[in-house]
Formats: sequence, C-alpha cells, structure tokens
Amino acid sequence: MNQTSSAGSSQLSRSCGRQPLLWAALAYAAGLVIGVYAWRPPLWWMVAFIVFSSSAIYFLRRRAEIAVVLGLAAIFITGALGVQVRNSGGACGTNYVQFGNDEVLVTAHVTAEGNLRDDGIGGLRQRLDVETEQITAGDQPATAHFGVRVSIYQKESTNSKGAAPMRLFGYGERLRFPAKLVAPRNFGNPGAFDYREYLAEHGIAALASTKAENIEALPGFVGSRPEFWRSRVHRSVIKKVHALWPRDTGLMDAMVIGEDAFIDRSTRVDFQRSGTYHVLVVSGMNVSILAMVTFWTLRRLRLGELVAGIATIVLTVSYAVLTNVGPPIWRATLMLVVYLCARWLYREKSMLNAIGAAALALMVADPRVLFGASFELTFLCVWLVAAVGIPLLERTLEPIRRGLRYLDSTGYDYALAPKIVQFRLDLRMIAGRIGNFLGRRIPLPLLALAARVIIGTCELLAISLVMQVGLALPMAYYFHRATVVALPANMLVVPLTEVLMPSAVLALVLGYVSLLLAKIPALVAGAALEGIAGTVHWLGGLRIADTRVPTPGTFVIVTAASTLALAMLLIRRRAILAGVGLAALAFSAFWICAGPVHPQVQAGALEVTTIDVSQGDSILLVSPSGQTLLVDAGGLPRWAHSELDIGEDVVSPYLWWRGFRKLDAVAITHAHADHMGGMTAVLANFRPREMWLGSDEANAEMKTVVERARELGVRVVQHRAGESFEFGGAAVRILAPDAQDESVKKNDESLVMKLTWRNTSALLEGDAERPTEQRLIEEHPEADLLKVAHHGSATSTRADLLAAVHPKFAVISVGAQNVYRHPRHEVLSRLQESNIKTYRTDLDGAVSFYLDGKVVSPRVASLR
Repeated sequence: MNQTSSAGSSQLSRSCGRQPLLWAALAYAAGLVIGVYAWRPPLWWMVAFIVFSSSAIYFLRRRAEIAVVLGLAAIFITGALGVQVRNSGGACGTNYVQFGNDEVLVTAHVTAEGNLRDDGIGGLRQRLDVETEQITAGDQPATAHFGVRVSIYQKESTNSKGAAPMRLFGYGERLRFPAKLVAPRNFGNPGAFDYREYLAEHGIAALASTKAENIEALPGFVGSRPEFWRSRVHRSVIKKVHALWPRDTGLMDAMVIGEDAFIDRSTRVDFQRSGTYHVLVVSGMNVSILAMVTFWTLRRLRLGELVAGIATIVLTVSYAVLTNVGPPIWRATLMLVVYLCARWLYREKSMLNAIGAAALALMVADPRVLFGASFELTFLCVWLVAAVGIPLLERTLEPIRRGLRYLDSTGYDYALAPKIVQFRLDLRMIAGRIGNFLGRRIPLPLLALAARVIIGTCELLAISLVMQVGLALPMAYYFHRATVVALPANMLVVPLTEVLMPSAVLALVLGYVSLLLAKIPALVAGAALEGIAGTVHWLGGLRIADTRVPTPGTFVIVTAASTLALAMLLIRRRAILAGVGLAALAFSAFWICAGPVHPQVQAGALEVTTIDVSQGDSILLVSPSGQTLLVDAGGLPRWAHSELDIGEDVVSPYLWWRGFRKLDAVAITHAHADHMGGMTAVLANFRPREMWLGSDEANAEMKTVVERARELGVRVVQHRAGESFEFGGAAVRILAPDAQDESVKKNDESLVMKLTWRNTSALLEGDAERPTEQRLIEEHPEADLLKVAHHGSATSTRADLLAAVHPKFAVISVGAQNVYRHPRHEVLSRLQESNIKTYRTDLDGAVSFYLDGKVVSPRVASLR
C-alpha cells in the first residue's frame, strides 16, 4: 500500500494489506456466488470491471482505502464474469448420454478399480468405473466414449459350476459384458443430494450392473502406465494393512490409505454423530498431521528448514497420489505447499495469505469447487484455526507457554510481562518446597512439563471449541447435524489420530522390510485405533448426539457468515472487542442448533405432498392449523443390495429443507419395505408423538419399527375402517382395513384414509387392490385428489372406483424405469379417459396439492 495513505487507512485497508490474497479470494468467491444466482449479460460485467479497475488505479496514490475497496470490487466482477462465461460455454455443464431400456453389449476398459465385498446373503459384489470403447445394440456396433459405473455381482462365492469366486479387475483391463445402461437420476425433491452431478464430476455418465460370469476379459491394456503402477502400489498397501491389522482392516483402510469400501453404514453414522467424520476418511486433517509430524521430526534431526520442507512436500504429494482420494487431499496439499513456501520467504505470519492464495488458485481453475461441501469445509477448517484459533491462543496461552522457557534463568524474567514473571516465581517457589523431598534438579523441570501438558490440553480444547462453533453452519446446511458431542470427541480422537497416522505409516514402511520390525509401531497404531473406535462408539451412541436441525434460512446463513468475519476482525483488537466477536460466533452456532424455525407451509390449507422416494410411497400432510402427518417413508427391498436409507437420505432432507424439526404423527399403511423401510430413520430424526398403523401384521420388520417407536416414546395407535376424527382442523375418515377382513394379501391391509377440509378432500389408497377398492366404492368416497394405489399397478385403480371418486387430480408415486413397469398403460389410459389431471413422481418429482376448502392447487417442486 502507498506510504502516504498509511496513517489514514481504514481497518479494511490495513487488513487487506496484511492478507491481500485472502481478501482477494473472498471477493472472487462472492463474485462466483452472484454470477451463479444473479445472471447479467457479459458486456455488463466487462464494463463494470473496466470502471472499477480503472478507478482503483486512479485512487491508488490518492486514497489507498478507496483503491482497496475498488480493487476488491474488480476482483468480485472477475469472478461473476468468469463463472457466467464458463456456464455459457458449457464448461461447468454436463452432457448426459441418453439410453434405451434394452440390454447392450459394452466393450470398455477399467479406469478405477474396486474391491470385493460380501453382499450379506452369501454372494460377492464389486464396483468398477470403466470408459466405454464400443456399444453394440443388436447387430449394430457403435464407437462411444463415456464413463460407466458398473456393479458386478455373483450370487454365491462359487458358482454352480464350481468355478473360483469372481476376481478383482485391475486398472487398464479391457472387458466386454452385457448390461442395461441407465442414466443417473436424482430424487426429485428440493434439498436432495445432486447424485447426477457428483457422478459427472467423476466422469460417470451411466450406471450398469452385470453378473461376474458374463464378463469376458479382452486382450490389451488401455490407460497410463503411471496410474497402472499407482493402482498396483495402492493394492499392495491395502494387502499390507490387512496383514498388519487383520481385526481392524476396514477402519485402518479408511483412515490411513483412504479406502472406505469396507466401512459399514452404522460406523459412518457413529463418526457423523460424534462430529469426528473428518478422521474416518483420508482428509485434510490426515495430510496436516502427517506433514506436521514429518516436518517436526526432521527439524529435531537438525535438518535445515528448506531441506525439511522439501522432504515434507515430497512425502505429502506422494501420499496424496497413493491415496487417490481426490480434490480434498490435493486442496490440503496445495495449501501446505503454499504455506511452506511462505515460511521460506520469511513470512511465517502469512498463513491466512497462503490459504487465500490456495483457495483463489482452486476457484480460478474450477469455479464449481466453491459450491462443494468438501471445499467449503476444508477451507473453513483451516481458516478458523488461522484466523481465530491461533490469534486467540497468542493472546491467552502463548505468553504462558513462553514463560515456561528457561525457568532457572532469572535474567529471562526481564523480557516478560509482570504477570508471567509472577507465574515463574510461583513455580520456583513450589519447586523449592518440593525440592526438600526430591532434590533440587527434578522439581522445576517436572513442574514445567506438567504445565506444558496442561497448556497443550487447553490449546486443544480452545481450537476444538472454535472449530465446533465455526462449523455449525456447514454442518447444519449439508448434514443437518448439531454435533453437540464434537468437543469432547475431538479432544480424545484428534490426539489419538496424531499417534495413529505416523505410527501406521511407519509400520507400513517397515512391513515391506519385515513384519517383525513393523510389530511395535503396528501395535501402537492398533491401540490408537481401538481408542478412536471406542470413543466414537461411546459418544456417538449417546441420544444427545443425534440432534438434527433443519436447513438454515438465508437470513441465518448471512448472519452466521457475518459473525465469522466479525470474529476474525475483532480477535486481535482489545479484549472486550475480541470477546464480543467470539460471543457473536458462539451465539450464531447456538441459534443454528436450537433457535426457532419457521417451516414453509401455506396457512389455512390442507397440503398433500408426494415425496419422490423412487419405487415407494411417502406423503407429507400439513393440516390447515399446521399439524404434520407423514404417511409412509419409502424404503428399499433387501435384494437391492444398497446402503441407501430412504428415510435418512431422501425423506428427511426434504423435511429439513422445508424447515421441519418435528412431526406430529407418522403412519405406516402396510408392512412392505417400500412403504416402511425408511420409517426408523424418520422416527429418530423427527420424534413424532404418534405412529398410526392399519394392520397388526407382526412380521420382523414391522416389529423392529414398532419397538423403535416405543423406545423413543412414540405412542402407537391402530386405526380401523369406520373411525373418524379430527387432525389439525381437517376431518380424517378411515376407510380400510376392515377388522373382519381375512385377506392374506398385505396390499389389501393398507391403511386407506380420506381427508377433508371444508369442500375439498383427498383419498389416499396406499397399495389397496381390487378387493379393497370394491368396498371403497360402497362408501361413496368422492374426493378432489386421488393418490393412485400401488404405484399404478394393473391390480388397482378400477374404472368404477374412478367413477365413484370422480377426482380432478391424481398422483402416482413411482420409480423411474422400475422393474415392475409401473405405472401400467391401462391405468394411465383409464385416468386419461376420465379427464383426470395426473402427476407422477418419476417425471415431476415432489408434487404438492393445496386444498383451501374451495379448490385444489397443484404445485410441482422447482429443482435446480
């Protein structure tokens, strides 16, 4: 900055002078956000850039603070212009391949190899990423190049012919196999995870599955030799991990080498609940710990800072290449390289500047990284430590730590503050008293060691606390979790991880020489892992750890982000101002976790929303007075071999996006997995007061759900045909099941309800089939809205039922390209012939109907 303006510079100008690249990165990021959500013509941005940049140059030697603001504005404009130019050119877009429903013959080569996994029913599964070379449909081969994620399965460990179990397919191998290619599809609900974009970022345009015995290995190799050898080394390290830690292979694979294929869902959930998920998979923390230990060890060995830094960078880059986890590791590695380079340039205080430089480089290279949870969490973690945590320690505990140096030197006292000198005098006095029993040499170093341990513990506590309150916003936004046990969990887990990482790496290196030499570090790493697993299981299992929160609103997001900036700006000011900044940060975290929420509802109307849960049912009802009822929660059958939990991963995110923290009641229409499979998660996340059942079917899955409901204090209520009651101002009439019905079909045990608000009504059929529909006709079930039974199956939705109900609207909850071919053509024809406006979740996503007492207003969800 210009020297003539230094005396009158504003706080922003001084801050920008100390960390110019950090402020540039923040301005560029803000420009990216505005560029995505507020489109303007490129010429508009270009003119604005010219105006701001030329103005900044004009004021540079006149008013430095104005030049700083105008310069940041020019960078802001650059970000907005850059992201819009990339979007218009398709750089950030995705071209999706269109596929038919017929099986094709795929010729491809492996680009990312997987692992063999037990599918839980005696079979084996393996997942590969391949790049196609040729697609043969019928007798017509066609050259095609796109990524496919293939699931390979074998029903038994050895097939009926006695052949060996399926083998692992390696990188570069060429394969030919028959499969149906399916385009990735997102669940059509606001707040849903963008699975299609996630796959696109990994180069995947289609999904497929095939039997292991149908795969033909072809001659030749396609790929790069460096990646081939990296894959071989990666596979070798995994084998070595399994040899050194045979009991804890899954956790050790994930935490050391980044291979999470053997981690089950329950383990992942425990780490998420305890707020320690960042240590489960290789992340920026693992890189930081490994680099810190390496750099510290080399410096203790009397190596120069330059040599130690170069060795640390080489090891870290090699580790990033070996793990192949992807952007999170490379982001952390880039930040590490920039920081070490800053140290070499004698800028040890420029950590924030180094963070800004790394973030700016990443955003310029690919603007999409800004909108990913991984980048935001990585950047925010490092930023919190550098901008808030370290300054907090420097003004509180660091003077005490410096006071512990040269305790036996009274001359050093003159270089310290009076309070620290008094602290040193007290320690000497205590040491003198103890010296009467232990001698003069031992007490003072012993007291210094004890004090350093206490200070180190306090430092870890302070940093963990800053991280917990600072990460409250992204944790709530992306994971809907308030990690209330994260502080004690990280206090125990992070030090254990600092022991685990170097000892595990040392054990692996020695393991290639001799397993006997690797035994001691392997035992140390194993003990640390046991401590981590025990801590996570204990704290993650506490009920308080399962606190879930809705998606924060725009006002809360802006306020929380502002408190983060305020804490950074005030932490180095006077004590009272620093306290204000920290208090504001803590209050924003508390408000995110426990503050009042305002769900998105339409007052005075009965809402019926069919949530897209693929091939299943889940319907949200909001009464005119605001009471909530969730009918079914979707689910997947066992044969789907998926760890996806529809209740946790699909239904709950939609409810949180709407702003719901609690539900008043839930209902299970009948005991089929596609209706009740997700209910356990919904019960835990939203703690309803009641659960309604229509059938007393006592199968194992229903028993599990009912027992879980009672454990959570949920009142279980059975409803039968003929009952009528009020729910939040709406009239509820139960039409099925009949208590005297002896039908053996579970579909005909469905809880069928008619809900009425003034002169509008909705009929929810569940999976009722013809026998139940015959009885419904006799009940004169006229309704404006019909939830079509059984996903549009031919076993339901009779013509005479449609005539009796005479709805204006119908909605079908059905999965895209499902194996049952629902909805059936004849059902759609009957709905069309009856002039019923029909919506489908596979085509329209979540659909809401608002019954205001006079008319029914449909509304299709607006998705990105």
